[in-house]
Amino acid sequence: MTAGSSGSAGTISGKAKIAGVMGWPIGHSRSPRLHGFWLRQYGIDGAYVPLAVAPERAEQAIRALPALGFRGCNVTVPLKEIAFRTVDRLDGTARRMGAVNTIVVAEDGALEGGNTDGFGFIENLRAEQPDWTAERGPATVIGAGGAARAVVVALLDAGAPEVRLVNRTRARAEELAADLAAVGLGSGVAVVDWVSRETALDGASLLVNTTTQGMAGQPALELSLRALPASAVVNDIVYVPLETPLLAEARTRGNPVAGGIGMLLHQARPGFKAWFGVEPQVTPDLTRFVLEG
Repeated sequence: MTAGSSGSAGTISGKAKIAGVMGWPIGHSRSPRLHGFWLRQYGIDGAYVPLAVAPERAEQAIRALPALGFRGCNVTVPLKEIAFRTVDRLDGTARRMGAVNTIVVAEDGALEGGNTDGFGFIENLRAEQPDWTAERGPATVIGAGGAARAVVVALLDAGAPEVRLVNRTRARAEELAADLAAVGLGSGVAVVDWVSRETALDGASLLVNTTTQGMAGQPALELSLRALPASAVVNDIVYVPLETPLLAEARTRGNPVAGGIGMLLHQARPGFKAWFGVEPQVTPDLTRFVLEG
């Protein structure tokens, strides 16, 4: 079977390595397709399965992973905060983000929690725009939800001198800034009022949309790019459609851009390596295959 085929994942043995993705609902997740591609590509005796778990059963399900022989799992909405409270050990990134998206069952049976969303975000930017560095200048982040938190933490960890946080509801942005201050990251965050959002673009080296605005079925992001330097990278974490109105406008005015699908693909790499023992690669064939699903 070729890596890009859409047939079954093949036969697995009683020694198969098992992982999965836990969420509620889970039918929309592209992670089984993504990890299934890699399992076939690398000829691994293993499986990656969707686990539909309601929030009220999430702690019980997470605790059951070692007993069921799982190597671990990914965790998606709305279970990331529950996983954060349930695992036995947290890495530094997960602690700063306040959420877990990757669980690894350690040799001693303990549940180790990490968060690879920020890793996926940074790796995607570096792959799409190799000349970009976080140290280059201020970053402007639109939104104040879980994705925004992952992006802001990743940018500050990577050396961004300032992150300007813009959200339609200022109180939510201030709450996120306070959470980050509590874990030692508050000094680099500046909250900007929604009505002043265009001023937050002045001198920025990076603009990131972490909201659902621009996603298929949603209105476009209300943001003029007039004040944004032509050299600034524009990233939208939305990947349906691949080119959102924000990215289309940025490309038209000459800004370098980075789409959102790469964040999904790159964030999966550390978990796959931990569970299945192979460092997977993000390729155009993988991207096409995941988008077809």
